Amino acid sequence: MKHCRKTVRSLRASGRGLLVPVALGLLLALISPRPLGAQTLDRIERERASQMLIMLKDDIKKNYYDTNYHGVDLDARFEAAQQKLKQATSLGQAFGIVAQALLDFNDSHTFFIPPARPGRVEYGWEMQMIGDKCYVSKVKPKSDAEKQGLKPGDAVLSVEGFKPTRKEFWKLGYYYNTLSPRRGLRVVVQSPGGGEPRQLDVAAKVTEGNILQDNIIDRERPDHHRFWQEQGVTIWKMGGFDLTEAEIDTRMERVRAARALVLDLRGNGGGYVITLQRLIAHFFDRDVKIGEVKERKEVKLFLAKKFTSTPFAGKVIVLLDSESGSAAELFGRVMQLEKRGVVIGDQSAGAVMRSRTYGHDVGGVNLVAFGASITNADVIMTDGKSLERVGVTPDELLLPTGEDLAARRDPVLARALELAGVKVTPEKAGTFFPPQW
Repeated sequence: MKHCRKTVRSLRASGRGLLVPVALGLLLALISPRPLGAQTLDRIERERASQMLIMLKDDIKKNYYDTNYHGVDLDARFEAAQQKLKQATSLGQAFGIVAQALLDFNDSHTFFIPPARPGRVEYGWEMQMIGDKCYVSKVKPKSDAEKQGLKPGDAVLSVEGFKPTRKEFWKLGYYYNTLSPRRGLRVVVQSPGGGEPRQLDVAAKVTEGNILQDNIIDRERPDHHRFWQEQGVTIWKMGGFDLTEAEIDTRMERVRAARALVLDLRGNGGGYVITLQRLIAHFFDRDVKIGEVKERKEVKLFLAKKFTSTPFAGKVIVLLDSESGSAAELFGRVMQLEKRGVVIGDQSAGAVMRSRTYGHDVGGVNLVAFGASITNADVIMTDGKSLERVGVTPDELLLPTGEDLAARRDPVLARALELAGVKVTPEKAGTFFPPQW
């Protein structure tokens, strides 16, 4: 599974946010007997969790963009959570109760950020929804996952007894990476083409120590921006909207002479608003209305303002998948609405709200840091619709199969290059951007 390294200090407000609510009973059932740093719940921890609920309720009451709170009775919801805390028997359960109080808003960018744990978990493998099916997408070399025989292209039938579905896929990552990291996961998978399901107990790599400091340094971060150029066509594999305006300008200079640009936003969870605005501006010789930002008290115009007289004039092909969120989705939809580019791939995440992170401390002598991402605006596109919980529907739906993943074929990128006038096999396209860890 993907390793989530975001904490109270390092979490960006515009994170990918694939959060969809499920019943509290299901969430608590996900707390298995093998969490990292498992703790029984003593009186002090219970009181801290109660204080967290009080502070988070205040954050929502003051800052949530919808004063009707999506129909949630704020007082009743948090009082019910306080009562459930009295019955919790572990710290993991307490965090689950606090988390559920926010997840009931059915909002991709409103969620609880628990205190950092004294250690870091790396599962050594990742999975992804492709259409309505879940597959192993990456396996780290020399990991226990590799030793156990887990392979890209394996269909994931269950994780800790739960079947991944597109609607609730968030719960696996949010729980097992953020709320309750494990020293291992039990998974049931099936090889491409069928065969008997295999049950594997895959151990995680646990690094003890100060996880918060590791997050700040983040020495292991892969290159988020990679390029391929040939026959007048450029592929920009953009891992995140994490660049300054000047950095966007520099990278666009690399592609300005190309007759076609394939902007690969698969796996791109979004990022900064200014990055999105600047990137859009590079494709138009006028101001472009992205949409309207619906805040708590007012609605504001959301523009990408013209800044150059020589925008990119070539063909634009945008690639999206189920992990393309926030700014990546907005970019793809603007290209569609303005008829400036074509979008191919999978339905995007539908996680496009704007939010702000609020950090807090609880405790006396030994302070415990925690926080929350609270949505402060929705984005309404120029067609009058929000992408939240809907996503971008590609102009051409194209889904890799388990066999494609196993053989490291990339039919989506190959098709994009075909539209750009370059013939490349899916096998060759699959070698352009090797997996990174």
